[in-house]
Amino acid sequence: MGQKSNPNGLRIGINRSWESQWYADHKQVPVLIVEDFKIRNLIKQFYPKSSISHVKINRLKKSNNEHIEIDLYTSRIGIVQGPGNKSKNTLIQKIEKMIQKKITINVFEVKKSDQIAVLVAQNIAVQLQKRAFFRAVQKIAVQKALKSGAKGIKVIISGRLGGAEIARRETVSLGLVPLNTFKANIDYGVEEAHTSYGVIGIQVWIYSGTNKVSIVKNDEKRKNLNFKDNKQDKENMVKNKKVLK
Repeated sequence: MGQKSNPNGLRIGINRSWESQWYADHKQVPVLIVEDFKIRNLIKQFYPKSSISHVKINRLKKSNNEHIEIDLYTSRIGIVQGPGNKSKNTLIQKIEKMIQKKITINVFEVKKSDQIAVLVAQNIAVQLQKRAFFRAVQKIAVQKALKSGAKGIKVIISGRLGGAEIARRETVSLGLVPLNTFKANIDYGVEEAHTSYGVIGIQVWIYSGTNKVSIVKNDEKRKNLNFKDNKQDKENMVKNKKVLK
């Protein structure tokens, strides 16, 4: 289960939230989903090399979903905003023209970019397009992720590696990557590198730890319940002894 499905989707509601947050009538839902898809594609085309990790779309209830707030998370905040917010304002104009709605864009900087799977996959794709050796690129990405504080990482590159006639898959994995543990904070990213030999697929899994707070709370609840049960058992034993006497 954990090996075949997308780890990001499996963990929604456990330690991840939805990328789009809004509510609408059942007739409007498919229209708004397509609208979100168009917005994400336009942002990806507008910033092809700006290292955007993810895009969050929020629709305000007061405006009946007519006003949209878009949060961009990137490791290169200067490129996204541009000098005097020129590139950001240009993007706002393009999106408003496409969907005919008012939007606001908030840009947030990602500090630990080596722990975000999408950014690591994008970096590997850029290096492969520059004809760097794939094994060296994999090892560097793994080492950087572990140095930044990640507890485990797995990188898979597949395609005509090194210009080989037959496509193959190369995997590098270090540390723990518990895909079947839903409480584990695992980030997953996919990217494609378009080279002269064809398209090379890149998959990255990064494990940054477990949600310890929820586990501790559950353990404390179990201990308290066990303590209460033991106390009640002892009281019942004493009562039974008195009755027998």
